[in-house]
Amino acid sequence: MSAALRTRAARAGLFSTLIVLCCDLLGSGCGSAAADPNAAVYDAWRTQRSGVEVTARGSVAQLLGTRRGPSGTHEGFLVHLRGAAGRGLTVRVEDNVDVTGPIPLAPGDDVEVRGEYVYDPLGGLIHFTHHESHGTHPGGYVRVGERVYL
Repeated sequence: MSAALRTRAARAGLFSTLIVLCCDLLGSGCGSAAADPNAAVYDAWRTQRSGVEVTARGSVAQLLGTRRGPSGTHEGFLVHLRGAAGRGLTVRVEDNVDVTGPIPLAPGDDVEVRGEYVYDPLGGLIHFTHHESHGTHPGGYVRVGERVYL
């Protein structure tokens, strides 16, 4: 393959990856069957599954403060899932502020989080809500308004 074709193919692959990432971050799914990402969170909770990558949308119900742990300082907050697909479920979110920096939140704020879901009977936990520099885990984010914390 010529250098020009390799460059063109690499650009096409990068462009496709960027489109998928933008669709995921914007929450549109770009034609995906699941219109409401909260359905995946509820389904993981209902079937008691952990290790599921999810996106959740809702409002901050309560701030839980910060705590220091073996993987850094984390801030916790509860998110009440929005819409029929969320079925009133409230999940705990733990964000590593050593990676994202502190996130200014208040009860009632609209948020979207992407990360790994861990089951517990009270609603579950979403963590890994930040970029993952080691490449061992998919990256996540917390979106508050127009600002995205990676």
